[in-house]
Amino acid sequence: MAPEKLACVRWRLVTFAAEVFAPLARSDQRVKGVMYLRGLLLDGRRKSMQPMAERLGADHQRLQQFVTSSTWDVGAVRRPARRAVTVVEPVAWVVDDTGFPRDGKSSPCVARQYSGALGKVANCQIGVSVHAVTDTALCPLN
Repeated sequence: MAPEKLACVRWRLVTFAAEVFAPLARSDQRVKGVMYLRGLLLDGRRKSMQPMAERLGADHQRLQQFVTSSTWDVGAVRRPARRAVTVVEPVAWVVDDTGFPRDGKSSPCVARQYSGALGKVANCQIGVSVHAVTDTALCPLN
């Protein structure tokens, strides 16, 4: 999403993020949660911490610490997000696997395996996602 588009939906995002991150104990965690969410929504080829932080004009180490070291209950954060997306009854559930090409074998779960994204056997990681789908929308759940 372009920064201009994100600015147009800012209040909706702020309201949603306030509800989702309300269970976090500290205000700095809630601020970083909103920042991380904005980073995921902004356009950019890579969604790893350093490129996201650069797009946000933030310190990538603080953002990284929020995701990897900060203690918070994942279930408590997922509950409000789940409530927000289950207001409408899904028409279908979509389970999808995606191959992520990798060079070398140092990343976790890398193996020579078939990847539909590549159309061949190669070194890759496979990610599986679950989405709720209606006639007009799709929402990733896990």
